[in-house]
Amino acid sequence: MTENVAIRRLWPRPDADPLDDAALVELYPRAAEPWLRMNFVASIDGAVELDGHSAGLSGGPDGPDKRVFGLLRMLCDALVVGAGTLRDEGYRALRLDERRRAWRRERGLPEYPRLVVVSRSLNLDPGSVVFADAPVRPVVLTHAQATPPPGLTAVADLLRCGTDRVDLAAGLAALRDRGHTQLLCEGGPHLFGSLTAAGLVDELCLTVAPLLTGAGAGRITAGPTTRPRAMRLRHVLVAGDTLLLRYTRA
Repeated sequence: MTENVAIRRLWPRPDADPLDDAALVELYPRAAEPWLRMNFVASIDGAVELDGHSAGLSGGPDGPDKRVFGLLRMLCDALVVGAGTLRDEGYRALRLDERRRAWRRERGLPEYPRLVVVSRSLNLDPGSVVFADAPVRPVVLTHAQATPPPGLTAVADLLRCGTDRVDLAAGLAALRDRGHTQLLCEGGPHLFGSLTAAGLVDELCLTVAPLLTGAGAGRITAGPTTRPRAMRLRHVLVAGDTLLLRYTRA
């Protein structure tokens, strides 16, 4: 776990000294109840991507967004991601370094969280590294009428919830029945919008990148209009010109 990025608490109780990883873990705790945490990065004018990828907003592999990104993966039981984001962002197998695996072992957790891919069409490549190199067999959350491509069931478990579309509420309940009570979702925007519409989002961790990207890119959420939902600000962290915000349901 790297600690070379100077992240400080701006609010509440400002910290003059940089936060180490142990302090950051306390600021992003595992919940005492079943919980769905969203994690996104956006520009200050609301863009979800730069040149088609979120990585352009993250400030590089050693930036504060990637540091928190890695810690949140360490803390979760399962990482939920939409199939489109999996393809567009070039996801690799969900692996952790030895220090993060040791942290999980010391707390009685499996060494690796499980990857959960949400897909309506099952347009997935069973030969991709995200499946072939996975240390833990991934789960694909889909619906009853979806037809898997040849070889998918050899590398992933199919979890069918819903008749002709993915029933996200039933899917998350089924994951929790499997012991995955702490869920982290990295998007994309349409999955975020659907989870919001279903009233399933408990927390949003949002990195605000110090960039004006201009018109063109979408927001971190997409899909049908839903009623507003109040959220409570838990902390504001700062690293240079980057803000890291954490909100939970009010």
